[in-house]
Amino acid sequence: MIGLAYCDREGRIYYDDTRTPLADGGIVREPHRAELIPAPQGTVEMILPGRRALTVDGAFADEYALAAILPAGYTRLLVPAYAKEPDAPALPLFGYTFACVVDDELYVAAMKTDESEDWQPRYFAEGELERILDARMAVDPANRVLAQVALCSREYGCFTAQNVFLERGEAALPVSPKCNARCVGCISEQEPEAGLESPQARITYETSAAELARVAVHHLERVEQGIVSFGQGCEGEPLLRSVTIARAIEKIREACGNGTINLNTNGSMTSALERCIDAGLQAVRVSLNSFRPRVYAAYYRPIGYTLDDVLASVRLAVSRGLRVSLNLLTHPGVTDDEEEVAAMTSFLREVRVGMIQTRTLNIDPEWYFATVGRPRRAVGMRAAIEAIASSGAGVGNFTHTH
Repeated sequence: MIGLAYCDREGRIYYDDTRTPLADGGIVREPHRAELIPAPQGTVEMILPGRRALTVDGAFADEYALAAILPAGYTRLLVPAYAKEPDAPALPLFGYTFACVVDDELYVAAMKTDESEDWQPRYFAEGELERILDARMAVDPANRVLAQVALCSREYGCFTAQNVFLERGEAALPVSPKCNARCVGCISEQEPEAGLESPQARITYETSAAELARVAVHHLERVEQGIVSFGQGCEGEPLLRSVTIARAIEKIREACGNGTINLNTNGSMTSALERCIDAGLQAVRVSLNSFRPRVYAAYYRPIGYTLDDVLASVRLAVSRGLRVSLNLLTHPGVTDDEEEVAAMTSFLREVRVGMIQTRTLNIDPEWYFATVGRPRRAVGMRAAIEAIASSGAGVGNFTHTH
């Protein structure tokens, strides 16, 4: 039996296996047992205020819907279904996943898609992280890259920022305060009419090639197979600063030849990407939410470029022999739309990228559906992921160092 997991108005969680909950996969329906797994370690339960739990018997006035936030390495298959009250507040930018109860245990609609020790939850003793940050920053106290990633390490628990100080895995190199997209779910810059605050503060200054190179060289000298990455959640679009990035890459390679230099980008400026490749860029991770122009534009709201430019950048990177990943912002009912799956697999069979990294799109599901539309026919997230794999691309969630 699949039972209802819900919250009362004080946030206390209850299980009721006599009621069958509904989920949202583009259409509101009952979840299938094959879509559910026991909530993995690191799952966070979250109340959805002003949103009443939905069951096959209808909505219940005194019970708020419960959602789950998944740990890294899992891809969600369904979002919560709920009835929204007129005065319901805006939902913060999290990846809301359907949750329920099975045999008196919390289950979630998800599948495991990757595993990496570098992306496991980290626990620090009191004051430990601050001591690590202070020791590293004392080596290069005027470096504004270190100042930004220290902020992200403390305030946001960003793994790629913390890796700079822990000297492991993929390390962050934030570079650009500006962007040429206005993503509806941007985590570092929300417009006033959105009615919610950005969960992170965007970097406010342009870091220099010398600052970036010093952080990268320090990292790669200590992590033989490490990755250094331009383009982080705390910044805008790095290709707007491609000249600085190219200079930084040249400085890095003058000092050391190991490891991988990566760029996370929206792929909007093909000529700027080519400049970085010419300088020695080895890997690129291009973010998008859809392979359909209308859906892409509705979410990204691009300024001066289109989805065709993004796909041209992917083609360029593949043709130049880079390690290419697509950072696919997934959402049940959009990613698994039959039309989306057809467009996605058509491109992936033509252009052989190394990996699709499925990333849960952090946004209020109702807001996203209102932005991009609901599906004509959703084939299911598991089927969509299987279609990616059958097209020849790898499926995962992380960039692995080896």
